[in-house]
Amino acid sequence: MEKLIITIAPTGNVPTREINPFLPLTPEEIAEDIYLCHQAGAAVAHIHARDGNGKPTADPEVFTQIARQVQQKCDIIIQFSTGARAGKTAAERGACIALKPEMASLTTGSTNFSNSVNFNPPKLIAELAQKMNQKGVKPEVEVFDLSALEYAQYLVKKKILKEPLQINLVLGVPGSLSGSARNLFFLVESLPQNCTWSVTAIGKAHRQLSVLGLALGGHVRTGLEDLNELDEGKPVSNLGLVQRVAALAQAYGREIATPAEARQIFGLS
Repeated sequence: MEKLIITIAPTGNVPTREINPFLPLTPEEIAEDIYLCHQAGAAVAHIHARDGNGKPTADPEVFTQIARQVQQKCDIIIQFSTGARAGKTAAERGACIALKPEMASLTTGSTNFSNSVNFNPPKLIAELAQKMNQKGVKPEVEVFDLSALEYAQYLVKKKILKEPLQINLVLGVPGSLSGSARNLFFLVESLPQNCTWSVTAIGKAHRQLSVLGLALGGHVRTGLEDLNELDEGKPVSNLGLVQRVAALAQAYGREIATPAEARQIFGLS
């Protein structure tokens, strides 16, 4: 198998300090958490930004502050989020792409969240993808159900997305595809040839699906964006979650990729 790429998603848009006291919110806190996770084996940082009040923001200045402080500490791959909670329009959500991170997330379909719509209409998807192409940013295709996976392959045929794709299978979001082993196997069997892929399991699904994803040859994302506790009533930290995945990889006998090795696997220049 390829070496395992561990992605850390330290903040997200939803968690709060009331939910988890370990949550990093400021650029300084996010950068320090990413550095510690890099030291533990993370090769990619999936970054959301928060404003001065701790609320989700698409402000490129905040992304700049985070990226600058991360780069001063380590060579981890920086991947910005273009998710729907921090901004609504393609201009808002894609503002961080102008900063030329190595990667950025690109959700290729609309689904439900627990209390809102994960809104990704075709025109917005195309605009974000084209902006990434122009800036030399590799998309990580975020797939919440099969239709998003098939639409990504349609965009390849239309030359809006370029192969090989990096696909992140997101399971367990309330309102989207549930986090079952059956659903993971189904999506893995539906993947296009020559892609790389990772699994993101939300909440309780994380314990099982991170193990299965690792064993099936995929890569694994973890972090407080995706879950805040493994055992009920016991908040976890980003570092603890990365250490858990790294220990699983070691027990399985799968080596962990450095950022340089992850760049080769993902085909980053």
